[in-house]
Amino acid sequence: MASVLSMALLLPLAITPAAAQRGKLPLVRDAEAEALLRDYAKPIFKAAGIANSEPEIILVNDKSFNAFVPNSRRMFINIGVLMEADTPSEVIGVIAHETGHIAGRHLVRLRSAAANAQIMSVIGMIVGAGAAAAGAASGSGGVASGGGALIVGAGSVGQRSLLSYQRGEEAAADRAALRYLNATGQSARGMLKTFQRMSEQQMFKSQYADPYAQSHPMAQDRYNGLLRDAQKSKYFDQPEDYVLQYRHEQVRAKLFAYTSHPSATLRAYPRSDKSPAAQYARAIATMKSRGKGAVKEIDALIRSQPNNPYYYELKGQALLEGGDPKRAIAPFRKALSFKPNEPQFLVWLGYALVASNDNARLPEAERILKQAIQRDPNSGVAYSQLAIAHGRQGERAEADLATARGLMVTGDFQAAKRYAARAQKSLKRGSPAWLQADDIVAYNPPNLPNRR
Repeated sequence: MASVLSMALLLPLAITPAAAQRGKLPLVRDAEAEALLRDYAKPIFKAAGIANSEPEIILVNDKSFNAFVPNSRRMFINIGVLMEADTPSEVIGVIAHETGHIAGRHLVRLRSAAANAQIMSVIGMIVGAGAAAAGAASGSGGVASGGGALIVGAGSVGQRSLLSYQRGEEAAADRAALRYLNATGQSARGMLKTFQRMSEQQMFKSQYADPYAQSHPMAQDRYNGLLRDAQKSKYFDQPEDYVLQYRHEQVRAKLFAYTSHPSATLRAYPRSDKSPAAQYARAIATMKSRGKGAVKEIDALIRSQPNNPYYYELKGQALLEGGDPKRAIAPFRKALSFKPNEPQFLVWLGYALVASNDNARLPEAERILKQAIQRDPNSGVAYSQLAIAHGRQGERAEADLATARGLMVTGDFQAAKRYAARAQKSLKRGSPAWLQADDIVAYNPPNLPNRR
């Protein structure tokens, strides 16, 4: 189990494997992309009055342009939003709209069930609702057949199950988004571009219109309704922030390189393209193709930006994949020197320490992985590596408990219960560890609320 889970960290874009195997939406973990989204969202959350309880932004491994909110605590954004958007303002417009739903308390129907659920339970609820809508629309009782059917359904889940509000609520979220953008001195052109994109897609799909999605105003109507007010803003012609634009292009290139074949990356970012984003993408492509020059290309990136922690993260990963975990330790430590509280860097370092096969490093690995989990309890890979560290030190019950907690994160609740039950047999009854195991044994995923 530990070896299977550890495979998820072969990319900084750690896709939870158990979730993918069961057809649920897999998640993507990447420190750079998540930091960018937080910086996009922070002023919006402040303008909306929810800065003291900021929703967690979670990336979903789906290339469709979509986002959704199941409750006031979480906002799911497909990687397709970052990959398709040409500018930061397009992504910020999406975040502003979803924030409008949160601030407007449009989430009553799912809030009670999803409030305290594991993230993978929430995703299961979302997929279940999307499948139910698809089944009802087709006259069948299940999910459409075909290998790609579930992926397609998942891409429209945001519209079908969570954002299928009344037209008034959808319009209210649009208006709220405009207010947030104006209050933060940002242009609404990006949000308008999103509606243009949606309108073009709907033109081709109108003959197959889904009746369950018609509670949304049509994209062209939404565009027309917002255009005049957006143009009244003194910030409408505000240019893109060049720093955010640079970071956006870096993340787009990174996502493309990790989710595409290396040859496709080299076509999209040819050697003639000398931009930092292109060099970044090509270095990742070389690493993915097991090219011997990957570290050399990454070192060139580091020389160009010696204070970029994500380049050191990439170098550490390349060394890990190249079978040299001991050398990977140093670049991960360097990345942490720039961002000491970044939990994913801590996970990387813990992973390298465990993989070094040096038992003297195991206590440090255990400490660092626990520190990572404290900052980010949703890292299944951190739990799997912690389980290995405990196991090698002869701490069987602690290893079982760490494995159970990791399985909870990835959504394999039944396997988690088995490991937790086994851990309980060797843990002191009533101890904090025993109580954690007991919580897992007693956990039941919430049921999807009835839809009307």
